[in-house]
Amino acid sequence: MHVFIAGSNGQIGQHLLREMADSDHEARALIRHPDQGPELQQLGATETVLGDLEKDCSEAMRGCDAVIFAAGSGPHTGPDKTIDVDQDGAIRLIDSASAMGIKRFIIVSSMGAGEPQNGPEKLRHYLQAKHNADEHLINSGLNYTVVRPGQLTNDEGTGKVAVSAEHESVGRISRQDVARVLLATLDTSTTTNRVFDVVSGDVPIAEALEKL
Repeated sequence: MHVFIAGSNGQIGQHLLREMADSDHEARALIRHPDQGPELQQLGATETVLGDLEKDCSEAMRGCDAVIFAAGSGPHTGPDKTIDVDQDGAIRLIDSASAMGIKRFIIVSSMGAGEPQNGPEKLRHYLQAKHNADEHLINSGLNYTVVRPGQLTNDEGTGKVAVSAEHESVGRISRQDVARVLLATLDTSTTTNRVFDVVSGDVPIAEALEKL
């Protein structure tokens, strides 16, 4: 499967490229600057393509079978940048995927995005932006998966997680394991048209996803 990755230069995105290098999938990494290309190809990108999430990326996606949106401004940036990337950038890419005939779309959201009004006040703009993008994807007609990780860490991944569709409120997970979940989601039919929280746990990733 040819997979278009938005956010490939971020921490989760770089982990994802490493994981995809050992898979049967091919990664097309979206980059904003040409000098990012060689490093991402070393990590595992089959190819790189120039583009900007704040503009139309339709042509950059041509020929791909699936999209993984792992981009994000981060919860500590201002509302304007969060809306530009996490909300509007995601929505624009969802619409482009639909227009290009790409059927599969996986988005990295955030635990708490299901009920942003209940989140910490300083994070509500971030959670609301994620929520709006998630809802747009859910109603897009695409075969979607919304992955909502808990608090992200830079710990080494364990390959074991806990997943829930019940909007868990607490939990941590390594970025490496989030990347592994994203890759496994491509190959696991039970994740199609599902929204789930994921944190570190005791169940191997493939097994946890199959039980959704």
